[in-house]
Amino acid sequence: MDKKFKRTLVTCALPYANGPVHIGHLAGVYVPADIYVRYLRMKGEDVLFICGSDEHGVPITIKARKEGVTPQDIVDRYHNIIKNSFTGLGINFDIYSRTSSKVHEKNASEFFRKLYDDEKFITKETEQFFDPEAKTFLADRYITGTCPKCGNPNAYGDQCEKCGSTLSPEELIDPKSALSGSAPVKVKTKHWYLPLDQYEPWLRDWILEQHKEWKSNVYGQCKSWLDGGLQPRAVSRDLDWGVPVPVDGAEGKVLYVWFDAPIGYISNTQELLPQSWKKWWKADESRLVHFIGKDNIVFHCIVFPSMLKAYGDGYILPDNVPSNEFLNLEGDKISTSRNWAVWLNEYLEEFPGQEDVLRYVLCANAPETKDNDFTWKDFQQRNNSELVAIFGNFVNRAIVLTQKYFGGAVPANLKPEAMDREALAEIVPCKEALEKYIETFHFREALKEAMNIARIGNKYISDAEPWKVAKTDMDRTASILYTSLQICADLAIAFEPFLPFSAEKLRNILNINVAAGFDHRAGEGAPTVNFFRDGEARALHTLSSEASLTSEGKVDEKVTLSSTMPSDCTDPTLTWAELGSSELLAPGHKLGENGLLFAKIEDEVVEKQIAKLEAAKAANAAAAAEKAAREAAAHIEPQKPEVEFDDFGRMDIRTATVLAAERVPKTDKLLKLTIDTGIDTRTIVSGIAEYYSPEDMLGKQICILANLKPRTIRGIESKGMILMAKQGDGKMRFITPQEALVNGAQIG
Repeated sequence: MDKKFKRTLVTCALPYANGPVHIGHLAGVYVPADIYVRYLRMKGEDVLFICGSDEHGVPITIKARKEGVTPQDIVDRYHNIIKNSFTGLGINFDIYSRTSSKVHEKNASEFFRKLYDDEKFITKETEQFFDPEAKTFLADRYITGTCPKCGNPNAYGDQCEKCGSTLSPEELIDPKSALSGSAPVKVKTKHWYLPLDQYEPWLRDWILEQHKEWKSNVYGQCKSWLDGGLQPRAVSRDLDWGVPVPVDGAEGKVLYVWFDAPIGYISNTQELLPQSWKKWWKADESRLVHFIGKDNIVFHCIVFPSMLKAYGDGYILPDNVPSNEFLNLEGDKISTSRNWAVWLNEYLEEFPGQEDVLRYVLCANAPETKDNDFTWKDFQQRNNSELVAIFGNFVNRAIVLTQKYFGGAVPANLKPEAMDREALAEIVPCKEALEKYIETFHFREALKEAMNIARIGNKYISDAEPWKVAKTDMDRTASILYTSLQICADLAIAFEPFLPFSAEKLRNILNINVAAGFDHRAGEGAPTVNFFRDGEARALHTLSSEASLTSEGKVDEKVTLSSTMPSDCTDPTLTWAELGSSELLAPGHKLGENGLLFAKIEDEVVEKQIAKLEAAKAANAAAAAEKAAREAAAHIEPQKPEVEFDDFGRMDIRTATVLAAERVPKTDKLLKLTIDTGIDTRTIVSGIAEYYSPEDMLGKQICILANLKPRTIRGIESKGMILMAKQGDGKMRFITPQEALVNGAQIG
């Protein structure tokens, strides 16, 4: 970015509170955003990190109906699960609120009302789907049917989860209401629309000309929407859950969730900083960055900016909207409805102490330019061969040898050599590349550069072989371990944005602190500096007058370290600026207690997770088969062409009793039945062996077509046909009188 900003407002797409967060959400939105925020804070920049639960989506009402509870019950449950899960993974928003809050309801209502009063909306009367049985209008998600593109019989009215196609209810084959199963009808209703077409010329200039630096997937999708021509978009919905439309004549209507949800960013900021929120949303020196998934690009790049433009009053527009593609799971699309997902809350329970492994794998495998795949085997391999074997191995060797030879204190650099300087010099370009990649939202590449520092250290200590040198030259050993420990300190800084739990472990081992910048969770007041150590934060300290912001909006790092260091802190406190410096740990500095940064993950651990997914797949297949069977059984064949009464009168249908039954040799389907028709005793060959055994048929009274022309089947003359009822799934049953009748009684 060319423009200098004093502060950065970072938002994350609000997750639906109808289920837990899964790895697709994390890889696409929340882990990248957390890395970015931690990085900016370590550089001393003023950052506000905003998120919250989206609690007014149609999926929430569907979930509530299925469970027989209220939508409020659903959002209360999942809001807490999601919030605690984020915290468990080290994703610490300044505020994580919710769109069902009173602050948001008031704010969203006022936002709509201003646009309404300023005549920014148009009204349209349209025909929308209505469930005549449930007596309610149907949102697109309440309509299911067969996808016209892939044939999936369980597609929704807005999307097919199998092929990923965006749909409309009109496109579905054989649409049905998800509420009652009945066929929906169209009923006229009036709604308010935001005329996006009126903002198209402005959007073209703002996006296509002024923001060519946006990621190609974001820029390309925006261009595609604009080239296709924008249409007015409804901002209200016929629904009983959401923010009520605040105008007369809007009873039974709520704000459409896409209009409601992004206003939540503003509401949550107001909730956190009621006195100073405007400096984040209405000041030219503030920068707004939205982290989203690709399915939210249009809302954050076209719709929400148009809303802010229509509202006016100085609202800033997003400076960047980094978006990732989708993450698949074991070669298949993640699906919440099929339970084909790795849920964050379950991961945290099943992998205690391994939060950073998931963060590392999701970042290393992030779907930044195209859809990518998460597999448990790759998860295991990256942990064991990268985190354990490279990062952890280097740190452990450096610490263990320092404890062995120098009593756990940083040795003096007594006998430096060129290889020491060369190893440390290699870290500088890593830092430069790391910064470039983070600031351009290429976190996967940035993580590689951070890991390259560990690779540099691992190679250095392997080449230097201090365990051998110590046998003859302790001065040289001192320099090798001095250099190795400087690289360890570099790692504690470089990995703080990516692996905060492991970075904390390493800081404790090295007995150091890292200045992490401003923390706004303290609420209103002066900016604070957060020193990471021994947990989430060691101390929060208000900046003194001497430690103020520079003209660029950054903390004066030298003053910060001298004037705001916690009073009980005597250990070195490092900043991002010192990454790659020649001496981060001074000779004589006492190290803390050693411990392993990472643990090896065994085969049985990932095999258990794979088995869990296979069980979900089997359950899905069984449920799908059961549903298909029910639907097939319920399928009714259309009526055959009409016949005259005389045609029916020629059919002689009578009762008969089975006297004997046996299988026809060398066949699977045929039974030979000897029956008493009341007229005679005759033989009928019938293809019912897959439904009835000979023993089942013996003595049964049945109905037959007696005057059917005889036919020879497998050498047996068959005189007549048994009347059977057949349903859609192929199941057949013979017709029998409700009570016993004489053989030969006529039916008709």
